[in-house]
Amino acid sequence: MSEAAVDIRDIIARKRDGAELTPDEISWAVGGYTQGLIPDAPMAALLMAIVLRGMTARETTDLTFAMLDSGDRLDLSSVPGATVDKHSTGGVGDKTTLVVAPLLPTLGGKVPKVSGRALGHTGGTIDKLECVPGLKTELAPEEFVAQVTRIGVAICAQSARIAPADRKIYALRNETATVESIPLIASSVMSKKLAVGADAIVLDVKAGRGAFVGSVAEARKLARAMVEIGAGAGRKTVALVTRMDEPLGRAVGDAVELVEAIETLSGRGPRDFVNLCTLVAGHMLALGGVTADAREGRAMAARALRSGVGLAKLREMVVAQGGDPSVIDEPSLLTKGAAFLPVSLDASGYVSSVDARRIGEIVRDLKAAAGERKSLCGVLVEKKVGDRIGAGEVVAVVVVPETVPAEPVERAKAEVCGSYRVGEAAPRRRRLLAAVVRGERPTAHHPQMDADGR
Repeated sequence: MSEAAVDIRDIIARKRDGAELTPDEISWAVGGYTQGLIPDAPMAALLMAIVLRGMTARETTDLTFAMLDSGDRLDLSSVPGATVDKHSTGGVGDKTTLVVAPLLPTLGGKVPKVSGRALGHTGGTIDKLECVPGLKTELAPEEFVAQVTRIGVAICAQSARIAPADRKIYALRNETATVESIPLIASSVMSKKLAVGADAIVLDVKAGRGAFVGSVAEARKLARAMVEIGAGAGRKTVALVTRMDEPLGRAVGDAVELVEAIETLSGRGPRDFVNLCTLVAGHMLALGGVTADAREGRAMAARALRSGVGLAKLREMVVAQGGDPSVIDEPSLLTKGAAFLPVSLDASGYVSSVDARRIGEIVRDLKAAAGERKSLCGVLVEKKVGDRIGAGEVVAVVVVPETVPAEPVERAKAEVCGSYRVGEAAPRRRRLLAAVVRGERPTAHHPQMDADGR
C-alpha cells in the first residue's frame, strides 16, 4: 500500500465507526508509526478507537504480525532441547518470572525470556532485575542465544531489534490510557513471544481488580486470542487464567519483590506465590516435553523449590549478565537505605479484600516521589484475604527511601489503609487458577510465517 493511497485519518475514522481494518491498513499504520512517519497524536487516536471498538480475530492476528515483522526474529535452533517461554499479562506483586525462569533449567528446561518494564499500575520484570548492581538487561541477540545455550536461561529487555513497533506502541499506550484492550494486549504479548522463537509458550492471563482485564470471562477471551495466535504460528501454547484481586505474595515493589523471589527460590516463599510458581513451571515442563503432563511437572517444580536448587541458577544468571551476586547471597543489601513503616487498622475481624490495583498505584506514586531511588519503594502486605486481625494490628508495611518527604509517605499509608476491607466472618477463599485454555494442534498457517513456523 503506497503512502499516497491511504491517510491515517481515514483509518482512524473507519475504526471509530466500527469497521474491520484491512491487513494493508494495519501494516501501513504500524510501519508508518514505527518509522516516524505518523506522529504520536494520530496513533494515539487509532489506539483509542481500537480500545472502544475492538478488533476481530483476523485484525488482531494481522496487528501481531505487523509488529513482529517490524524487527528481527531470534534463531534458537542452535539451543539443544526444547525452549519454553512464559508471559504474564501483568499483576501486582507478580515476580513469577524471577522464580520459574531460573528454576526450569535445573529440571531440564530452557527459558529464553524477553521481559518488559512497568506498565500502568503493574511492575516490570526488568525494573526488578535492574535492582542488582551492574546487571545488564540489554543483550544482543547473539549474546542472548549463547547464554540460553550455555546456562539454560536469559532474561533481557526488549531491544530495538525485537518487535520495535510494539516497543514504541507499548510506551504510547502507557501514556494514553489505552492499555486495557484485549486485541492490543494480545498482539503486544504475542509479537514479542513469536520474535523470541521458543518452541512453546505458557501464558499467565490475570483476571481481577489488579489485572488489566477485570473479569474471568474477559480473561478467557484474551487467553483464547493469544493461544489462537500462538497455534497459528506453529507454537505449542497454553494459557492459565489466574485471579489477581489481591496482591500476589507479600511484596509489591521492585527491590522487595526481588528479595521475595530470592526467598522463594530458597524454599521460603509465601504460599499463594509458591502455588502460582509451581503451576506455571509445571505447565512449562509439560509443554517442553520434560514431563508427561502438568501435574507431574508441578510436583517436580515443588520439590525443586523446597530444595533451593533454583537459587544457584539465578546467581549464575546474574553473574552471566554482569551483575553483583552478593545481593543474591545477602538479599538485605537490596533494601539498604530504605525505611520500613508499619500500617495498622483500627478494625478487627477477617480481611475480606485487599485492593490490588490500589496497592499497585500506591507503589507507582511513591516511586514518582522518590526519584532516582524509586526501586526501594514498595508495600509489604502482611495480612491477606482470610487472615484474622485485631484492632491496632499491623496489616502492611510501606517501604520507601529514607530521604522521601513525609507528605507522600503519610498519604501512602492512608491509601494502604483504604485498600483493606474487614468483615466479621471469614470470607470464602477462591482458587488461584480459574481456567486453562489450550490451543488446537500448532500449525503455521499464517501467510507471514516461514515454512518451519519461524
